[in-house]
Amino acid sequence: MGNRGMEELIPLVNRLQDAFSSIGQACNLDLPQIAVVGGQSAGKSSVLENFVGRDFLPRGSGIVTRRPLVLQLISATAEWAEFLHCKGKKFTEFDEVRQEIEAETDRVTGANKGISPIPINLRVYSPHVLNLTLIDLPGITKVPVGDQPADIEQQIRDMIMQFITRESCLILAVTPANTDLANSDALKLAKDVDPQGLRTIGVITKLDLMDEGTDARDVLENKLLPLRRGYIGVVNRSQKDIDGKKDIKAALEAERKFFLSHPSYRHMAEKMGTPRLQKVLNQQLTNHIRDTLPTFRSKLQSQLLALDKEAEEYRGYRPDDPSRKTKQLLQMVQQFSVDFEKRIEGSGDQVDTVELSGGAKINRIFHERFPFELVKMECDEKEMRREISYAIKNIHGIRTGLFTPDMAFEAIVKKQIIKLKEPCVKCVDMVIQELINTVRQCSNKVNHGDGNKQFQSGANDNSFSTLNKN
Repeated sequence: MGNRGMEELIPLVNRLQDAFSSIGQACNLDLPQIAVVGGQSAGKSSVLENFVGRDFLPRGSGIVTRRPLVLQLISATAEWAEFLHCKGKKFTEFDEVRQEIEAETDRVTGANKGISPIPINLRVYSPHVLNLTLIDLPGITKVPVGDQPADIEQQIRDMIMQFITRESCLILAVTPANTDLANSDALKLAKDVDPQGLRTIGVITKLDLMDEGTDARDVLENKLLPLRRGYIGVVNRSQKDIDGKKDIKAALEAERKFFLSHPSYRHMAEKMGTPRLQKVLNQQLTNHIRDTLPTFRSKLQSQLLALDKEAEEYRGYRPDDPSRKTKQLLQMVQQFSVDFEKRIEGSGDQVDTVELSGGAKINRIFHERFPFELVKMECDEKEMRREISYAIKNIHGIRTGLFTPDMAFEAIVKKQIIKLKEPCVKCVDMVIQELINTVRQCSNKVNHGDGNKQFQSGANDNSFSTLNKN
């Protein structure tokens, strides 16, 4: 494969990524990709922004990345960005990109700081970037803040695992140098899924914030916690720089100076820094795609064959062919089942705003009608006390007992429980009626559905009327 062909690999995978996102990840194919993993304030955002040379990622305290961000960097002469979810709209202002990421995140996760695995796909075209695709994942957190779910740490961990357990995924493990590296969240997670360190790339941030007299030389020289692909150190802008809008170009210059002048890192300055990291990632991703392409292609082809065969079944058969009928009937039943579940569980396609339906009605029967029926039951306390006293005396017979005998208790309780039978049966009847109505609505939808005409006469009339009777 020539150099030109190699350069085409990343854009090719980008197109596949977009295709998979737009069909809702239905294909369970593992795309070769790089996932960015790190603790909440490890500096992931700064690394990505330094690549682009622009501030475009949401910032703030707590979990800021709440959905995976598929960031496709594309080398181009002009500079603009576009989202897959608003295709055709070009963003030239990067502040607007940030606002769009925030709005799109809230659209799916709600404003309560929850998280969602549905990715946001963002493309950035720029003369300052090399072709590179990264998936920015939520930062590993320890403590839920505000009204976040209590198991937010586990949720984030599960989401990260979804990506990094795949053999085809390279892991960019971002760790700040001013914490104990042995306890690095990112490196620990990476080690869980990649114990040999074959597909992990280490990034050490905040080298300028280490205590005086200490350095990360052993790590950067790949001696302390060795990774096959090694480590690269970077120096990001501080929060003060970001607040003061320190421009990224100046920050990259300062980073370069830092490595060239630092006694511990001087000898490897050429192998450090953001531009070097971007170059290494571009090479590693390209080689990685090249290596995984044969397996990927064969998987893709076998899926294509299966889909072709399925399509052929629809195209090639005569309408009266029994296997086609069976297939369509099965699909109808599946559709029916999905509709029924939606009406009972809620979140239907069209939410009824006129009256309660399905699950909501059943809910009301249990929580309003049933208690109301129970309250209507009359209990004459005086009469009951007399019954209890007789029951106890009759069971004791000629003896006088100290304790209430079980049999007396059971006799009285049985009498009371029988009274509950009527409201319970009434409640069950109402629920059955509601379920029958729901089945009828779903069957009407199937009746009027397109493409099911040939079953109209047979299947619907019999099966659904039987259901209604039962």
